[in-house]
Amino acid sequence: MQKAELRKQIRLNKQQYGQAELAVLSEAVRRRLQSHPLYQRAATLLLFSPLPDEPDIRGVIYEAAMTRRVLLPVVTGSESMELREYRGPERMSRGAFGILEPEGKAFTDYASIDLAVIPGVAFDAAGHRLGRGRGYYDRLLAAMAPFAVPTLGLCFDFQKLPAIPVEPHDIPVDEVL
Repeated sequence: MQKAELRKQIRLNKQQYGQAELAVLSEAVRRRLQSHPLYQRAATLLLFSPLPDEPDIRGVIYEAAMTRRVLLPVVTGSESMELREYRGPERMSRGAFGILEPEGKAFTDYASIDLAVIPGVAFDAAGHRLGRGRGYYDRLLAAMAPFAVPTLGLCFDFQKLPAIPVEPHDIPVDEVL
């Protein structure tokens, strides 16, 4: 199956779940993330503000920010995304795609990131990621690669596939939760 067909299939799979069911599934995803040793040791975390159809990790963001540095991506153009430090819900605004994004200056010290948690439409066991097709995370993963930032793919169980088509620019995550 090609990437566009897989995206469509996953979208159809998600439609089988109501918001209440996705909330229950999100709780299981949050527990897996928060119990992971890399997460527990990380002082600087790259997380993400979830879209409505992604695991809801907003509580993880708020909780982690009490004792750690939390970074979130911010879409800055049709092909660009930067990281910014999360400094509380009052310093967030709606950005591209209606996503809540932190305000402030760009964070570029990738070497200090202890763990990057990456969303995806789907993942396979080898860590290959199917994104939404715009390449934002592909470019971010490429920029972080020289710094060997550990990466975890985060998704619902029904988003885990046996295989995903891979292109030369695709960078796999280290592990999928």
